[in-house]
Amino acid sequence: MAELFPKEHVVGFIGSLVLTIAALSVVWLDVSMVVGMIILLVTALIQAAVQLMLFMHIGETDDKVDIWVATLFAFGIGIVTIIGSLLAMVWGY
Repeated sequence: MAELFPKEHVVGFIGSLVLTIAALSVVWLDVSMVVGMIILLVTALIQAAVQLMLFMHIGETDDKVDIWVATLFAFGIGIVTIIGSLLAMVWGY
């Protein structure tokens, strides 16, 4: 029965909750802009790694090259989307 309990998923869920509370503490504690952005960036990167490794099982396949290429492509699309949004909404281009 122990092998049926999803221990990794529970650990990932609790880790995700802790990281979310850490990111939310930026708003609750009203920290400075620089410290807040650093906390948000670090927690977002760790959260993404937790999601990819524990819930999306990125490391459990034999074809690791294709998985990492797809992940880097998705990351690139995300960066282009963020920069494009900043260009349009904040910087007025």
